[in-house]
Amino acid sequence: TLRKPISQSSMADWASKNLNMHTQGIFRRRISISNMLSWNGGSIKKPMLITSNRTIKKEACEMFKLVQSYMGDRQTRMDRNHVALVTVTKCWSMQGLRDELYIQLIRQTTDNMCYRSLAWGWELMAISLAFFSPSPKFQSYLEGYIYRHLDSDEKIAQRIKDLKNKKITKSRKKRKQNTEDEGLPISTYAKYCYRKLQKVAVTGGKKGLRKPTVEEITHARNAILTPSLFGSSLEEIMLRQQDLYPGNKLPWVQTQLSQQVLALGGEQTEGIFRIPGDIDEVNALKLQVDQWKIPNSLNDPNIPASLLKLWYRELEEPVIPQQYYKECISNYENPDAAVAVVQLLPELNRLVLCYLIHFLQIFAQPSNVGRTKMDVNNLAMVMAPNCLRCQSDDPRIIFENTRKEMSFLRMLIVHLDTSFIKGLV
Repeated sequence: TLRKPISQSSMADWASKNLNMHTQGIFRRRISISNMLSWNGGSIKKPMLITSNRTIKKEACEMFKLVQSYMGDRQTRMDRNHVALVTVTKCWSMQGLRDELYIQLIRQTTDNMCYRSLAWGWELMAISLAFFSPSPKFQSYLEGYIYRHLDSDEKIAQRIKDLKNKKITKSRKKRKQNTEDEGLPISTYAKYCYRKLQKVAVTGGKKGLRKPTVEEITHARNAILTPSLFGSSLEEIMLRQQDLYPGNKLPWVQTQLSQQVLALGGEQTEGIFRIPGDIDEVNALKLQVDQWKIPNSLNDPNIPASLLKLWYRELEEPVIPQQYYKECISNYENPDAAVAVVQLLPELNRLVLCYLIHFLQIFAQPSNVGRTKMDVNNLAMVMAPNCLRCQSDDPRIIFENTRKEMSFLRMLIVHLDTSFIKGLV
């Protein structure tokens, strides 16, 4: 379910305080806010947003040309993948450019008469949200803009029709472009962007030292129609793997990554699940896994272990659904009650959780703890946040519940009978 944006403040109100108002003509007349936030076929001579950073000022104008190139509004020799890569890399490297890109995309997808250009603008927004979030102060405005397009296909079609019926200005006459409807419905892009924005605002986007790659750009674009195995619900993941692995009772990604950790000697590796794998290697493996591939070149068990934790953490709904959270933290000291909660879970969640607990029980064996230095308490500490999610904003409640979450998971590792899960895939 999509929640309404926190702030319904109008873009115009925000724009009046933050836009770097442009001028035109020999008398340098100020352009109105509505024109500043409407599609523009020409170039811009200064950033859309107020900034004192000279580098940002220069890069913002170049970036506007890249946005136009990606949307097909400006000719370029680069293919669209490369245009997206250059754009995303600029913003990923320079935090000050991120809001500028999003406001430029808002402008170029407003009052745009060409459906193909409009769709590509939304596509670039979706790709960008896979790599970085807007600043906290701009997030609610971007969220509001996207929200207004969640169910807007009829309005957009009518708006394009109305704009075409009006007298077309000379600048728009120059626009030699196929104006046939191309691309997905705008609401499809908007719904994807809305969910992606809410997730990236929490996770912060792409991490690591390696710059974005063409493969990651392609993956981000494909994710609009083909949801990633990361960040989806368990039901969606099982539905996606139906064609490839119709007989599987468990998510392929869960079993494959778990088996990789064991195959690489994870149960004999000191600090497993506590010491993170190289972030760039984890990102590379994530790309492969999303294409249903496990590379043969893996040699560090911390890489699949880190990705496995990420998969659990990014599930749209946690392994233990929210409605069972109170029962879990109420029974954190009672083994029988804790086990009883597991039996109440929906069948898929129960199987996924039992597989995880069975997996952790391997590491909790005394012979392995001597090598890993990860006893049942440590295992519960690193895994509990990936299975249970406290909804409170109160730091005291979060702190208190963290201890209870760990204790609940510890009860399951010690007392839950998972023998039935052996051999299940």
